[in-house]
Amino acid sequence: MKISRAQIVYRGLTNRCPNCGARTLFKDGTLFKINPECPACHFEIERGGDEGFFLGSMSLNYGVTLVGFLLPIMLLAYRKVIGVTAAIFLAGIGAILVPALFYRASRSWWLMNYYLFFPHHLPANGGTGRAGEDKNL
Repeated sequence: MKISRAQIVYRGLTNRCPNCGARTLFKDGTLFKINPECPACHFEIERGGDEGFFLGSMSLNYGVTLVGFLLPIMLLAYRKVIGVTAAIFLAGIGAILVPALFYRASRSWWLMNYYLFFPHHLPANGGTGRAGEDKNL
């Protein structure tokens, strides 16, 4: 059964396997460990041969932290709504907490964005799950 782009977006937003939709993207009982492959469909999530594939998720996480959290704090301090000491304290705590809390979403969203543009790479759509190795290209 072919997977539509709408299904890819839904699966990405809910931290599911992009191939089968099972809640197997992350290991049970852990916050930060991604499964090397989906236990349900054996889709290779952690790409051993693709060094740096998830570098984009780190950039996404950095951007969300900077624009969504640190920039508003700086603007509030600049406008003197909050004091400089409070802004420094909030920025320091937020620079640690926001990336940690957004980690799972950034990994899932990065996979979602990749397969949104390349849905034919998913095994369920006839691909191998890897760029450049698909028989349909």
